[in-house]
Amino acid sequence: MGVFASTDDPGLTGHEQVVFCQDKQSGLKAIIGIYSTALGPALGGTRFYPYASEEDALADVLDLSRGMAYKNALAGLDLGGGKAVIWGDPEQVKSEALLRAYGRFVESLAGRYYTACDVGTYVADMDVIARETRYVTGRSVEHGGAGDSSILTSWGVFQGMRAAAEHVWGTPSLRGRRVGVAGLGKVGRYLTGHLLEDGAEVVATDVNPKALAWARTNHPQITLVDDASALVAADTDVYAPCALGGALNDDTVPVLRAKVVTGAANNQLAHPGIEKLLADRGILYTPDYVVNAGGVIQVADEIDGFNFDRAKLRATRIYDTTREILHLADADGVPPAVAADRLAERRMAEVGRLRTIHLR
Repeated sequence: MGVFASTDDPGLTGHEQVVFCQDKQSGLKAIIGIYSTALGPALGGTRFYPYASEEDALADVLDLSRGMAYKNALAGLDLGGGKAVIWGDPEQVKSEALLRAYGRFVESLAGRYYTACDVGTYVADMDVIARETRYVTGRSVEHGGAGDSSILTSWGVFQGMRAAAEHVWGTPSLRGRRVGVAGLGKVGRYLTGHLLEDGAEVVATDVNPKALAWARTNHPQITLVDDASALVAADTDVYAPCALGGALNDDTVPVLRAKVVTGAANNQLAHPGIEKLLADRGILYTPDYVVNAGGVIQVADEIDGFNFDRAKLRATRIYDTTREILHLADADGVPPAVAADRLAERRMAEVGRLRTIHLR
């Protein structure tokens, strides 16, 4: 599918700008997608991933940038939605030259897009990118940044999970609950810590042997299973997808045993019909872009001079936002994702309209 056909897809309409970036000498191949700047400059991370094809990379950036617009709107930020992907294996092709070349392309957008960390990119990478552009967040504290955004991403997911637990079981406490964490990367590790501190039992898996080794060393009380399929079928109360998107699909939902799905992964639903399949099985799904907004709250705070306590307080309010969405969904008789979408779209329309008012 070509670029124009992709952006004309009914499910992906509204993208303002898609930028293809290439630097042959450094090997850079990247795509920046800006979905909306109705609320302000687009903000979203840069994913560094070995996609199977250019089409897969384009589809991902279009989907992710749209999700960021909704996430930023519900987080109460005056920021639009964007995302970027760098095509390649970060362990093989990532270099200073490539990252700085990418920074030049971000700078060329003159503030329409702010970047940050995502899968395959880290705080140190943002420091390198920042040598070429002002429009980068998630830098190290030493370089005036907010540091690792996965800290508050995991905190927000934990708060969303507490709200879901209260909705289903009448208490936000996860003590004694079995939580399946799929993915022990940056966010999954912090989330695991919060869960254990709250008294939950954790069952986990990861495709990376190093992540499993980390779990065995740091949290020997965790139960590790072979793969995501085994985790989905495991006896759990909560399922937390914390890796790549599409974890909830026509194969996994029928065998999922958890009663709540709350995780950090973006775009967890393989297609829109999945949420109905979950509801039909009595499984509560908390929209991913609602509960995983802690990271974007953290890096957005950096733009105006980072204050961790202020950002954490805002991320803690994800608990309240999730509760509101779940109650609205019940009241309106719609799935939680529909209720969340309506709230986000209303804010983008109402606040975005104000930007058309020109005062003299």
